Amino acid sequence: MKYRDELQRAMALLARDPRTIFLGQAVAVPGTAMTTTLMDVPKDRLLELPVAEEMQMGAALGLALAGFIPVSIFPRWNFLLCAMNQLVNHVDKLPIMSPGGYKAKTIIRTGIGSVRPLHPQHQHTGDFTDAVRMMCTTLEVIRLEEPKDIVPAYEWALSREDGRSTLVVEYGDYYNEK
Repeated sequence: MKYRDELQRAMALLARDPRTIFLGQAVAVPGTAMTTTLMDVPKDRLLELPVAEEMQMGAALGLALAGFIPVSIFPRWNFLLCAMNQLVNHVDKLPIMSPGGYKAKTIIRTGIGSVRPLHPQHQHTGDFTDAVRMMCTTLEVIRLEEPKDIVPAYEWALSREDGRSTLVVEYGDYYNEK
């Protein structure tokens, strides 16, 4: 299967769990390549948000505390940077601050921006995977190199029972290349 097809299959798999809710910009309306991978997600499970990344990550944590499994979508790393306070200080640290008292599993989806066929400039193509791994204690960060890795990564993020959140990093260029 192709990279984009596997992402679409993974999102459909996540959507089969009644606890999942997908939130972010361009989730319910067209706007990014990630939007095309949500075609098999029921419309009532897509929560379109304004461009307010820190609020989005905080809302995802709140949804997780309420028993949902939020799939919080940030089309590019450079946008997710705006949510680092919530990601590093709250989503990642909640299991430590509450010594096992709270399990608020979130699935965070981001991408390394595509540079082919057109380079959108550097504010859209960052890869901060290694830096976030160093800053986070409980958050697992998975980079999706190959199509075969996609569905297992999202299955793991959904089925894990340790309460940890998972950040899944996609490659924008691979949507059409692999």
